[in-house]
Amino acid sequence: MSGISKNELKLVSDIEFRKKYYFSRQEIRHHFLNQKQMTNTIYTMRKKGRIIRLSKTKYFLVPIKARQGKWTDYPLIISDEMFNGQDYFVGGWYAAHYWKLTDQIPMQVDVFTTKRQGKINLLNSRFVFHRTTSQRIKTKSVVRKIGKHPFKILSKREAIKWIKSRK
Repeated sequence: MSGISKNELKLVSDIEFRKKYYFSRQEIRHHFLNQKQMTNTIYTMRKKGRIIRLSKTKYFLVPIKARQGKWTDYPLIISDEMFNGQDYFVGGWYAAHYWKLTDQIPMQVDVFTTKRQGKINLLNSRFVFHRTTSQRIKTKSVVRKIGKHPFKILSKREAIKWIKSRK
């Protein structure tokens, strides 16, 4: 891993001290003189593998304690941070596994959202995005917590229906 500049060190130490590894550009703005300096610092830290981009405005800082720059987190927390807790829910096999309806460990996280579609690999997890309506998000999902962090997941009743439709 390459060296770290004074601005990068200031940013990393502040985020590590606050233990807020998920952050937005707004939250770190006070560390920089202008927008260009912030963009350049984020760019170089992404090249070095210290920052991972989750969405247009949301990033994840790989902690200093990470060996060889590799780190992982709960996929449910990652998906919640990607969408800022809005307009999404986790479904499919990952929801069935969460509700203990299957013993198989899912290979991917199916995220149903109104915002995007496609596939992405982040923090050693594969996320597959599916389009849905905001009405379905309201009626089919429930809010649960891992530690103090809330996330949205397909309700147990809907997960049972989904599994029965797969047979």
